[in-house]
Amino acid sequence: MLSDDQRRTLRRIAEMMIPASTDYGVPSAADDAIFTDILRSFGRDEPHVMTVLRELGGFADLDPAGRQARVAQLREQHSEALKGLSSVILQCYYRDDRVMRSLGMEPRPPFPKGHEVEQGDWSLLDPVRKRPKFYREAP
Repeated sequence: MLSDDQRRTLRRIAEMMIPASTDYGVPSAADDAIFTDILRSFGRDEPHVMTVLRELGGFADLDPAGRQARVAQLREQHSEALKGLSSVILQCYYRDDRVMRSLGMEPRPPFPKGHEVEQGDWSLLDPVRKRPKFYREAP
């Protein structure tokens, strides 16, 4: 359960990470629907999220320059925690139907229909295939 200050902080961080774009017709990551998904989706990254929120107490009340400075400081001191929080925000953002449509993708699960994936140059794996085995076979 997050305090009001922690929710406001998290919403500001989400807005900073992914602002709305009128050019692409997409909401920010602080949009109500996306933010609700973020609040439900901490999962295994909850310790990271909580570390960031503890470190940034009072963040939502800072001016934009102050917020930028605090995030820069946090990036130096708690980069792993910030990566965990970023992962949660990004996953929730790209689950949103509006965002998927803006990317030209049908907003649906990838299976059972699947998605077309452009084929790459499989010869790039040749050096890996030529390496000797460095693992032991399972019994």
